[in-house]
Amino acid sequence: MSYFIPFSSSPSAPSALADRRAKKPVQASPVLAGFLSAAVLAALLAVADQLIDSWAEGHLLLAWVMLWSALFAGLALLARPLRLASVATALAIQSWLAARARARHAQVGWEFALQDPRMRQELRAAHARSAER
Repeated sequence: MSYFIPFSSSPSAPSALADRRAKKPVQASPVLAGFLSAAVLAALLAVADQLIDSWAEGHLLLAWVMLWSALFAGLALLARPLRLASVATALAIQSWLAARARARHAQVGWEFALQDPRMRQELRAAHARSAER
C-alpha cells in the first residue's frame, strides 16, 4: 500500500523548511505604513474640523483657512514620528502574521504526521528514546 507524502523523504526536511522561513527577515510594508499614516491624519483632520466648527459660526472661509493651516502644521510637526510609528506597527503586524503562518504550517505537519502510520511509529520511537534518558 502506498502513501502520498508531501514532505521530502528525509525527516529533517519539514524542519529545514520551517527554519529557512523563520530566518527570513520581515520587511516593512510601505503601503501599510502609508495607510496607517493616512488614517492618523484623517483623524487629526476630523478633530480639527470639529474644533473649527465650534469656533467659527458662519465664518466659513476663515474656518477653512484655519483647518488647512492646522492640517499642514500637523503634517509638518508629525511627519517623521507618524512614519516611524506606522512602520513599526506594520512590522509588528507582519511579524505576527508570519508567526501565525509558521504555527499553522507546523500544526498541519503535525496533524499529517499523526495520520501517517510510519510517522506515528517514528514519533513513538522518539518518545521512547527520550523517556529512557
